[in-house]
Amino acid sequence: MDLTLFTAIDIIFGLSILILLLFHRVKLSPVLGFLVTGIVAGPHVLGIIREVEQVEVLSEIGIILLLFTIGVEMSIKELWDIKRFVLVGGGLQVVITTALVYYISLYMGYSPNTALFLGFLVSLSSTAIVLKLFQEKGETYTTYGKISLGILIFQDIVIVPMILLTPILAGVPSTSGDSSVTFLLKGLGIMLFVIVTARWIMPALLFRIAKTRNRELFLLTIIFTVFGTAWLTSKAGLSLALGAFLAGLIISESEYSHQAVGNMMPFKDVFITFFFISIGMLMDVGFFLENIFILLALAAGVILVKSMAAGLVTFILGYPLRITIITGMTLAQVGEFSFVLSSFGRSYGLLDEGLYQAFLAVSIVTMAATPFVMTFSHSFSRMLLNKTKNPVLINGLYAKSMGIYSTDAIHADEDEELHDHLIIVGYGFNGKTVSNAAKTAGIPYVIIETNPETVRNERKKGERIYYGDATHEVVLDSANIKSARVLVVGISDFIATRAITDVARRMNPKIYIITRTRYMSEIKTLSQLGADEVIPEEYETSVEIFSRLLKKYLVPEEDIYAFTREIRANGYSMLRKHSIEAKKDTFSLKDDLPGLDVTSFKLKEGSLIHGSTLKDVDLRNIHGATVLAIRRGEQIIENPTGDTQLLSGDMLIVLGKPEKLCQLRNFLGGDIGASPSESCPYEGA
Repeated sequence: MDLTLFTAIDIIFGLSILILLLFHRVKLSPVLGFLVTGIVAGPHVLGIIREVEQVEVLSEIGIILLLFTIGVEMSIKELWDIKRFVLVGGGLQVVITTALVYYISLYMGYSPNTALFLGFLVSLSSTAIVLKLFQEKGETYTTYGKISLGILIFQDIVIVPMILLTPILAGVPSTSGDSSVTFLLKGLGIMLFVIVTARWIMPALLFRIAKTRNRELFLLTIIFTVFGTAWLTSKAGLSLALGAFLAGLIISESEYSHQAVGNMMPFKDVFITFFFISIGMLMDVGFFLENIFILLALAAGVILVKSMAAGLVTFILGYPLRITIITGMTLAQVGEFSFVLSSFGRSYGLLDEGLYQAFLAVSIVTMAATPFVMTFSHSFSRMLLNKTKNPVLINGLYAKSMGIYSTDAIHADEDEELHDHLIIVGYGFNGKTVSNAAKTAGIPYVIIETNPETVRNERKKGERIYYGDATHEVVLDSANIKSARVLVVGISDFIATRAITDVARRMNPKIYIITRTRYMSEIKTLSQLGADEVIPEEYETSVEIFSRLLKKYLVPEEDIYAFTREIRANGYSMLRKHSIEAKKDTFSLKDDLPGLDVTSFKLKEGSLIHGSTLKDVDLRNIHGATVLAIRRGEQIIENPTGDTQLLSGDMLIVLGKPEKLCQLRNFLGGDIGASPSESCPYEGA
C-alpha cells in the first residue's frame, strides 16, 4: 500500500474517533460526524488529507457493500412487491422534481439546457445516507421506508440516461454508441441473469463452497459475486451500486444469505465511513463562508422543493398525509450520484466553476441536514394531522373513490355496529396471524392498513380490512374504538406505534392495548403511553432461549410455564432475576447430587459378561454403581431391571461416586476394551 494513502487512512480513523465521541456526547448522528471529519481533514481546511481521489475509491467500495447488504436482506419477491414504488413512484419523483427545478432555474436566469441539467442533479437523492439512517433506526421495512427504497432504486437506474443526455444538452454529440433499444436489451439481459443466477446457479455454488467448511473460501466467493455483478452492470452502462444491490438479491434467494451478511458487515461499516468522509472533503469552506447566507437559502429551497415533489408522488400513490410528509422529507437531500453527474456537466460546460462550487456546497448542506430533517418529519406530520379535518389528506387521494375507506365504511357493510371487538393495525405477517387466530376463535375484528393495494386485494377476498392511518383519531373512531375490547398494533414503524398507542388510550381508557416493537428500549416508552403489553422481538427470542435452557436442565413443564408467564408479565428485568432464582428449582448433578457422577461403559465383542443379567453381575452391591439405562444399537432400555441381559456392544449409562466408577472401570477393563489401571486415584481417600 502507498505510504501516503496508509497515513491518510490512519489520520481519518483517528480524527473520526475524536469527532464521533464528541457527537455521541451531544447526541448527533454519526453520519454528520463523518461529514465533519471530511471537512476538517480535507484539502480546504487543515489540508491533512490531500489524496481525495484515493479516498473516493474507498468510498465507492462502501456504497457497493451498503447496497449489497440492502439487497441481501430483501428478496426478488419483495422487490417485485415494491415495483409500483420503483416504476411509478421513482418515475414521477424524477419528472416532477426536474420540472420544478427547471422552471425555478429559468426564472433565476439560467439557460434552458443548464436549467434542465440542474433539474437532473437535484432530482437524485442519497441512497447511502437514507438507507444508512433507516438501518440505524430500524425503519427499512416501514411503509415510508419501502416507498423511499423504491424511488431510490429508480434513481440509481435513471442516472445512466441522464449521463447519456449530458453531452446532448451541451451541444456535443454523444460518444456512446448505445441506442435506446440496445440499452433496453442490456437491462432485460441483466434481469434474466439475476433471476437465473439467484434461482439455480448461486444456491448450487454456495452449497459446494459451504461443504468445504472453509470460511476464507466462502468470504472470497461472496466478495467475487458482489464486485463481479457490480462490474457487469457498469459494463452495461448502469451504476456499480445497482449491480451490488442485484448481487444481494441473488444471494438472498439462498439459505446462506445470513452468513454472507455476517461476513460482509464489518467491511461495509468500515468502507461506508469513507463515503461520508469523502463527501465532506469536497466542501470548499472558504467559498461557503463567503456566500453562507445565499447557500443556506438555496439549501433550504432544495429541501423544500424535494420534500414537496416526493411528498406529492407519495400522495399520488394513494398514501395518507403522515406517510406523504415523512417520505417527502426523507428524500429531501441531493444524492451522491449527483456529484458524478455534476462532474460530467462541468467538463461539458453546463456548469461554470462558481455554479459547480455552489452546487457542491448546497448538496453537502442538504446531506448534513438529513438526520435532523428525517427526525423532524415525524413530529411535523403529527402537527399537521392534528390541524386538518380534510378526509382526503387524512385517508389518501383514492380512498373514497376506491371504496376502501370512508368515515362510515367500517359499519356500512355490516348488519350491526362493531362492539366488544378486536382492532388490528397493520396487515403484515403479525396482522395476518392475529386475524387468522381471531377468525378461528370467532372473535369479531377489523383491520386497519395504510397500503391501498393490500386493502383492495384483501377486501376482494372477503377480509374485513379498511384503509386508514391509525395515528389519526378519525380513523380509530371509525373503527369504533370506544366500544372495542382489544387493540393490536403489529406494524414495524415504532414512531407510528407510539402515536397510535397514545391516541387509542386517550380515546378509550379501558381498551387492552398490545403492541409490537423490535427493541427492548421501546418497552418503557410504550408502557408509559398506555400499552398493556409490549412484545419486542428480541425479548421473545430471549424468553424462548430461556425456556429451552430450563428444559435442558430437566425443569418441569409447569414450572417453565410459570417462569415464562411471570417474565412476560413483569418485564425483561425479571429474566435476570429468574435466571438466578431458577437455579434453586433446576436439577444440577453437581449441586443437587454432590459426590456423584455419570459415565458410560461399552462392552466389547466377546465380553466375559455377555449374556449375564444385571442381577448376576450385581454392580450395585459389589461396586456401588447403578445402571440407569442401556443403549443397544438404536434401542434405549430405560430403568433396566435385574433380569435385563447384558450383550456385547451394549452401552451402559452408570451412576455412582467417582472412586466407585473408577474401580468399576478396573473391574471391567478387558470387557470394555480398556487396560485396567494399576491403581485408582480415589483409593485410600
